[in-house]
Parts: sequence; C-alpha cells; structure tokens
Amino acid sequence: MKFSCNTKKLNEACANVFKAVSQKVTIPTIEGILIECSTEILSLTGYDFEFGITTTLMATVTEPGSIVINAKILCDIVRKLAADTVTIETNGTSVSITSGAAQYNITGIDANDYPELPSVSGGYPLFIEKGMFHKMVAQTLFAVAENENSKPVHTGLKFEMSLNQLRLIGVDGYRLAISTEAISYEGEDFSFIVPKKTIREIMKLTGVDEAKDISISVGKRHIIFEIGDYSVISRLLDGDFLDYHAAVPKASATTVLINTREAISCIERAIPVVENNAKNPIRCLFDKDEMRVSTVSARGRVVDYTHANVSGERVEIGFNSKYMLDALNAADTDEVRIELGGPVSPVKVLPVNNDNFLFLVLPMRLKSEI
Repeated sequence: MKFSCNTKKLNEACANVFKAVSQKVTIPTIEGILIECSTEILSLTGYDFEFGITTTLMATVTEPGSIVINAKILCDIVRKLAADTVTIETNGTSVSITSGAAQYNITGIDANDYPELPSVSGGYPLFIEKGMFHKMVAQTLFAVAENENSKPVHTGLKFEMSLNQLRLIGVDGYRLAISTEAISYEGEDFSFIVPKKTIREIMKLTGVDEAKDISISVGKRHIIFEIGDYSVISRLLDGDFLDYHAAVPKASATTVLINTREAISCIERAIPVVENNAKNPIRCLFDKDEMRVSTVSARGRVVDYTHANVSGERVEIGFNSKYMLDALNAADTDEVRIELGGPVSPVKVLPVNNDNFLFLVLPMRLKSEI
C-alpha cells in the first residue's frame, strides 16, 4: 500500500476516528486505526465493538491496500508533521511515514485481523436537518443518566418516531426532558435508544462537517448515522425505558409565566451560598407577581427576587439548583411556563404557547424556614 494526502486533513480525520478506538480493552487490533485505500479514496476506521467511526478523504493512491496502525502512535505522528503532504507506504506490516524531512518507520498490524463492523440492513431510513438535531439534543441530553449506577437503559437518549414527528426523551431518575419536532416521516411508529456517548460524538462531528442533513439507518441492534464524510455506527440499548407519559403530572394548581433569563440569573445569584446541590436545595416561593429564591448553608444565607406572573395557589418548593438551571438553560424561548402541583409534586417547565419541549424536575424536601 502507498498513498499521499493532505497532512491537515489526515490529522483531522485521525483525531475524530480516534474517539472510537478502544481505550479499555487491551487488544492491539482495536487499539489501532484501520487504514484502507483504493483509487483516490482513503478510508479510516476506529471501532471498539460497541461504537465505531469511519471517514473518507481524497488521496493520491499509488498502490491500494490496507493496514492497522496503533491509533495513539499514528495520531501523535501526524499531529506533529510540519509539511503539507504526508506519504504512507507499507511493506507487509512494516509502515513508512514520510512528510518533508521527517521519516518514521513503525510496525503495523495485518488488516485481516481487524473486526468486521456490524451492518444495518432492512432498517428504517431517516433524515434529520442538522440544526434541528442540535436543538433537540441540547434540550434532552443533559437529563440522560451519566453512568450505569442508574438503570443502564437510561444512559441513552430515546428516539420515538411517529407520523411526521420525532421525539427525543432523556431521564436520569431526578429529571426528565422531552423535545418534540415535526419532520418528514410517513413510516410506522417505532422507537430506539442510543447511548449518550454516541450522541455526544455525533454532536462533535456535526460541528466540523458542513453537511446539512443527518441520515440515520436503524436496525434491530445497531444504528448508523451518516454525517457528510463520516459514518458512525453504534449498538442500541435495550431494556424497559421509563413510562414518561405516566410520570408527567396531568394537572397543576399553579402556573407561572417568567422571563427565562431573569429566572436563571436569580437562581445563579444564590449559587455562591449553595454548599452541596444534593443536600442544600434552593427554596423557591411563587406568589402573586414574584419568584422568591433563598437558601441557607454553612456558607451563609441569601434571599433574592424576580418578577413573575403567578396564577393559582401560592407554592413554596425546594430544588436542586443545578437541575433547575439545566432545565431553564435548555429552554430556547425568552419566556417559560412553569406548572406546579404543590410542594412535593414534580415541576413542569414548558414553552408559553406550545409543547415543543417539556422538562420535569423532582422537588427536594425543605427543612427549616428562611
């Protein structure tokens, strides 16, 4: 195998593919990047048996072929090259990398030893506009559980497809986030759950690629995202996801209309006194025309106010300040509607005039008066 290509583009491709290379399993083959080249096309693949990234770029191919090169060594070499062009040549598993005055000779691995990536055939093809995807993920991914100390299936983002509608749902046991948008889809209803790691990497790739649409193919156990020159394959999560329809309160005793930025600022001003988010809730009083925020800890005491349009019963309720701020920051509207059922009921945060997003935050029990 022998090819030459642009150093900067190869460096970018290596850096992105490296994210799918195994960091936990010490198997030399999957600690490497698979490089394959045919006429004018160079392909790089990283895969750790659960998550994989493949990308292509243009190259001048003198001799087609394939090789696996340790990902860390390859990325470190390519990142430090100064010349505009790099040439990689193999002789068996011996690899020569030349760029300008720099020349490296390293040992690769036979490409036949590299694991075959799963295929998705007969799945459901979907097309989502990149901007919409970014918005929906930003409104839900924050609520997805971080680790498997939670229910494993809740470490993924749930996609629900129905007639001309896409819904994303994230939950971690303390909050719930739902984002709903209209898309062009006329297939049957179905759902699938994508690991949080996969979604995070896709968000990074959509930021560097100029493609306007994301193409998705869904199989029984795996999903493939196509983003311009990048292809991402991931296993899907399986299990009983939260019945979020039952978790969302149907009625409320109090409705609050409040400026989103003002509510965020009011809560943020209480943060310096919050000693421990899990044990030190902020106290929110919704009454008449204001939201009163207060908290007390070993650090001190704070009381602050901001204007709000409150209708219904007076409510005093406790929150984990981080969870409430995450919900408000994810709202893409100048004003939000907060619905409360009482001091111990989950709180809903929604747009004022529609239900494009819904954030549910569990309250924290308050102890003493402030």
